[in-house]
Amino acid sequence: MHIHILGICGTFMGSLAVLAKELGHRVTGSDANVYPPMSTQLEAQGIELMQGYDPAHLQPAPDLVVVGNALSRGNPAVEYVLNQGLPYESGPQWLADHVLQGRWVLAAAGTHGKTTTSSMLAWVLEHAGMSPGFLIGGVPQNFGVSARLGGTPFFVVEADEYDSAFFDKRSKFVHYRPRTAILNNLEFDHADIFPDLAAIERQFHHLVRTVPGEGLIIHPQAEEALVRVIKMGCWTPVQTTGDGGQWQARLLSEDGSRFEVVFDGKVEGVVEWELTGQHNVANALACLAAARHVGVVPELGIAGLSSFKSVKRRMEKVAEVQGVTLYDDFAHHPTAIATTLDGLRKRVGAAQVIAVIEPRSNSMKLGAHRDGLADSVVQADRVFWYAPSNLGWDLAASVAGSTVPTEVCDSLEAIIEGVKAVAAPGTQVVIMSNGGFGGLHGKLAAALDN
Repeated sequence: MHIHILGICGTFMGSLAVLAKELGHRVTGSDANVYPPMSTQLEAQGIELMQGYDPAHLQPAPDLVVVGNALSRGNPAVEYVLNQGLPYESGPQWLADHVLQGRWVLAAAGTHGKTTTSSMLAWVLEHAGMSPGFLIGGVPQNFGVSARLGGTPFFVVEADEYDSAFFDKRSKFVHYRPRTAILNNLEFDHADIFPDLAAIERQFHHLVRTVPGEGLIIHPQAEEALVRVIKMGCWTPVQTTGDGGQWQARLLSEDGSRFEVVFDGKVEGVVEWELTGQHNVANALACLAAARHVGVVPELGIAGLSSFKSVKRRMEKVAEVQGVTLYDDFAHHPTAIATTLDGLRKRVGAAQVIAVIEPRSNSMKLGAHRDGLADSVVQADRVFWYAPSNLGWDLAASVAGSTVPTEVCDSLEAIIEGVKAVAAPGTQVVIMSNGGFGGLHGKLAAALDN
C-alpha cells in the first residue's frame, strides 16, 4: 500500500511514517518545514520527503492519505484530497487501527514530560528484555529512532492532548485505549484549541474513561488538576507518585542526578543517571510504576533508568566551543523553562548560565503564557529572547520586569553577537525552542569558534 503523510516532519507524524514503513508500506510525505532531527531520521529510513503542499505530490493517487493535525481547510493538499475523494484519516486513528489493536498500550500523557517519560518507559522495558514497540515525539538516544513496532504485545506511546485532525477535534490520546496510563501533570496549554484548563481536564477525563478496570492509572498525588479529573469518575485502580503518594523519591543530590526510590514505604533502590531536575525525578517515579504494572520489578526498573540517556532536544549537549557548552532544549512553556533551568543551575553551581528562548509554540504565539515568562528564567544569569516581527504581541513589555539581565532580539545575528559578547570559558548556554530556530545552534557554535 502507498501511504502519503501530510505534515510528515512533525514528531508524531514522522514516527508514524517509520511504523508504516516497518509494516511494509511504501511511504512518502510532504511538509512545509523539513528540518532535523525528523528529516534526517526519515531520509535514513528511505522515506521520500517533499517540500510544501503541492497537489502534484498526490499524483498518482496514493492508496491512503494520513493528515497531520497541523493542516487545515484551505491547504492546497487538503483541498485536493477532498475534491478528488481520496481516502484519508488522522494519524491517531491510523495508529490505533493498524498498530495498537490487540496490544498492551502504555501511554504517557500530561502537559510536560510526555516525550521523556515515554522514552524512559520504553528503555526500562527494553532493559528488562521485553522488546516493546513505541511511538515517541522525539528521538530517544538509547534507541536512535522515534518509533518501532517491537517484538512483543507491549507498546509505549506518547499520548498528546492536542487535537487529532481538522476533521477530528478529539484529543489524540482518546484513540489509544491504554491499559497503563501515566498522567504526568496538567496545566493550561494549547491556547489555540482549548479555551481554558477545564476544557483540557474534560479531554483527560475522556482518556480516563477508556482505561479498563483491570488497567492502571498513575498520577502525582499533589497535582490538583489531575485529582479533579479522577474525581469526575474513575473505574480503574490508581497509583500516586510524589509528595504524599505511594511512589516517592528521596534526593541524594540536589540536582536530581541521584535519588532513592520508595514504594509503599519500602526502599527499592537508588537511581544514578545523567539527567537533572525535579521534573525528571517525577517522570522516573511514574515510569517505574508503569513498568511494575507489566511485570518489571522496581529493582530492575531502577537499573534501566540508571542507563537511560535522555532524548534528543531535551537538554541535549550539542557543542562545546572554547570552553562554552551549548545545549538544545525543547522547553516552550514557562513551567518547562523554569524546571529545566533549575536542574542545570543545581548541576553547574555558580557557572554562568545563558538562556536563549524562542516563543514558538502556538500558545506562545498567541501570548497565552506571556505573564509567566519573566519569572521562568530566574535561575539564568542572562536571557536572550527572540521576537520576530510577526510575533503579534509585545514580548519586550512582558519580560521588562525580569530580575535577570534581559535582551529582546529581532534577529539571530543579534542573539549571536549578544551571546559572544558575554560568554566565557565555563559558560552554559541553553537554546530553547520547539522548532529548528533557524539553525541557531550551529551558527552560534561557529561564531564562538571564531
